[in-house]
Amino acid sequence: MNPDIQNYNNAQEPEYQDICHKLAAIILKNLPEAEHKIWHAHPVWFLDGNPIVGYDKLKAGLRLMFWSGVTFEEKNLKPGSGKFKDASITYTTIDQINIEDVERWLQKSKEIQWDYKNIIKRKGVLERLK
Repeated sequence: MNPDIQNYNNAQEPEYQDICHKLAAIILKNLPEAEHKIWHAHPVWFLDGNPIVGYDKLKAGLRLMFWSGVTFEEKNLKPGSGKFKDASITYTTIDQINIEDVERWLQKSKEIQWDYKNIIKRKGVLERLK
């Protein structure tokens, strides 16, 4: 794992450290080909330079976000606010993580992608890649 992500996880409050470590392990197992790093102050995984999944600590809990998640049509993923295609789920305890759900979402993140990598070049317009 990227040492910066390990440091991010270790810097969280103990209950959120466990959630971070579990999510990172699931993501690394299911997206071994993905580049991963700290991006905009939180862990993010990329396929071909395109952000796919990441997590961050919010006041409400630890949010697992999929950049193209709205298109997954998954009831447990809540759409983000705004014009983008992101959707997320927020965890407050490690027991809330359903590994099968996360693995299914990760598979969909490979199959369904919007081109966030070139969003600036396209002046905010998203195009579907897959």
